This record gives sequence, C-alpha cells and structure tokens, in this order.
Amino acid sequence: MPEIKFENVNKIYENGYHAVHDLNLTIKDGEFIILVGPSGCGKSTTLRMLAGLESISGGELKIANKVVNALKPKERGIAMVFQSYALYPTMTVYDNLAFSLRLAGVDEDTISKNVKAISNVLEIEKYLPRKPKALSGGQQQRVALGRALIRKAKVFLMDEPLSNLDALQRVNMRTEIRVIHNITGATTVYVTHDQIEAMTMADRIVVMKDGYIQQIGTPKELYFHPTNLFVAGFIGDPQMNFIKGHVEDGVFISSKDKTMIKLPGFDKALLDRVATHKEVIMGFRPESCALGKTEQKNFLNLSMIVEVSEMLGDTLNIYGKLGENDLVFRTNPFTKHTVNKPLDFYVPYDRILFFDSTSENIVE
Repeated sequence: MPEIKFENVNKIYENGYHAVHDLNLTIKDGEFIILVGPSGCGKSTTLRMLAGLESISGGELKIANKVVNALKPKERGIAMVFQSYALYPTMTVYDNLAFSLRLAGVDEDTISKNVKAISNVLEIEKYLPRKPKALSGGQQQRVALGRALIRKAKVFLMDEPLSNLDALQRVNMRTEIRVIHNITGATTVYVTHDQIEAMTMADRIVVMKDGYIQQIGTPKELYFHPTNLFVAGFIGDPQMNFIKGHVEDGVFISSKDKTMIKLPGFDKALLDRVATHKEVIMGFRPESCALGKTEQKNFLNLSMIVEVSEMLGDTLNIYGKLGENDLVFRTNPFTKHTVNKPLDFYVPYDRILFFDSTSENIVE
C-alpha cells in the first residue's frame, strides 16, 4: 500500500477564498487516518484534492512517491465512499458491486468470485438480488463500501460515510469499517466532523480549523496532550472545563468574578511559567473529577453549585457554577446531588492544563 504526502499544499478558489493553508501531512502505508474539524475547516477539500476532484493551487501531492497533482481521479488508484451512497438505483446489489469490474473488462466468473468474497466479508450475501431502495441505510452503506473494496484500490477515501445513519447504525458501522480495514490493510483517509468517530476509529487524527492543521496525533495524544485550546475543547464529550484568569503567588484568580483557587503542591516550575502570562485559561476534563474532598497534596479541591444534571445510563453529567464560572462534572449515575446545593469534587494536578489566553497555545 502507498504512502501519501501533502507537501505545502494550498487550495485557493477563484473568488480568493483560501480553503487550505500550507498543508503538510504524511499518511503511512496501511494507516487509518481521520481528518476531523468543524464545518468549513478544510477537511473535505483536502480529501477532494487527494481524490483529484479539486485542483491543487500550490504545493505537491505524492502517492507512492509520485507527484499526482495533474493526474485524473481514475489514474490515482483511489476508491471513494461518499456521504450519499451513490448507488445505481436500477441495478441490483450484485450489479452495483460488479459494475466497476465490468467496466474494466473482467470476465464474469472472476466478477462472481469477487462479488461473493466481498459480500461475505460485509455480510450482505442475502441482499445481492435486491435493489438499493429495498435496503436500510446501514445496508446501503455496506454496499457502497463493497463497491469501493472490490476495486482493490491502493487508497480508500471516505467522506462522512456514516452521517446519514441513526445512532445505533453508526456505532455498528464504526466497528465494521475498522474490521474491514484490519482485513484489507488498505491506506484509508476518512473525513468526519464527529470527534467520537475520530477517537474510536483512527490510528492517527488530524484536527483542522480554518484550513490549518491544529494537531496530528493518536487519539490518546490528542486527548491527554492537546497542543492548544481548540484541540482541547474539540476533543472530548462533554467539553473540557475552561476557566479564564491569571496566576499570582501560587493562586489562580478567575477573570469573571475574582474567585481564588489555591494550588498548593502544584508543580512550582510550571506554575511559575504560567504566572508569566498575563491571562491564561485553566482546563480540566469533566471525567477527571472525583466526588468529595481529599487531603492528598496532588489534587485540587473544588466545589460548585449544582444547576442541572443529565442521566446517560452508565454516566451522569452534573452542570453547575464555581462562582460565575460554568463547570461540568462527569460521574457515576448513582451520585447523590441536589439542585442549588454545593457539590464537592477534586481533580488530579496532572490532569490540569493551562493555555495562554492570547495565543491559545498550551503552557508547558
């Protein structure tokens, strides 16, 4: 399987809109990489440049060490699965799967063997005589995947393939796509706006914003070591807690209401570096919190006034305020709490991050 390299790739449209800025990215052989970010961040444009559906305004795109900027889509050895399944409605599932092989002049015996093999992997054998309109969304997506897989392309591209499915189907298809990737070992580039899809499926994640790469890393790296405020807030559900303020004499003072949070025992060298910044944002994840108070020196004790809670079955999200600062605490569903009453909790110091308020980069 080929390695893919974007080298200082840009996309500028005729109206002057700069959709992708100086993108540098190497996708390894057989890697499952996900481009994630909000609408308009450039992720789909990047995928379309890779597919040959969008021209490249500057820089080089290489597949297997060959510059492919000028190559047509069919010359790149790429198969693509779209958000809309793009199945031929008048053809059976069998014929949809066989279509590209027939165009390539493959004999019918070989086509039959390949269709049966792919349909077996995707568990759609019984749907082969049916037409797409007789299938559910999840079944149609399997057919779309099968049509890409049967071409035995060098690279598979997927553009928000699960967005039209309901919640349960998305969960099931996430697993199926990863299983298929493990079987085929194909280099796969996947685009989504859903950070849960990215976290559960990717070998590495590329987080994008406004046409720029914000961070590239494994799901664990992005979750525990975000490089800036955007990545910290985008990855994780519920979102990381953020409190704006500054550090003075070992005390964090919030900007909103001057609430003072003492940090005894916190890494002094790091706290000194934080204190050199005029204003910072302290962040910690809702699931890093534990109920109650502790005397252990490596933890920060906090308390918030409960406003509302969300029961999610295996977890409970409790929302409240520390002074005028909004917080959320994720805990077990049996946690006792009362609206308009205080709830004590504590956070490990090594789970607390600080970001410069102006640059939004992490303070390390």
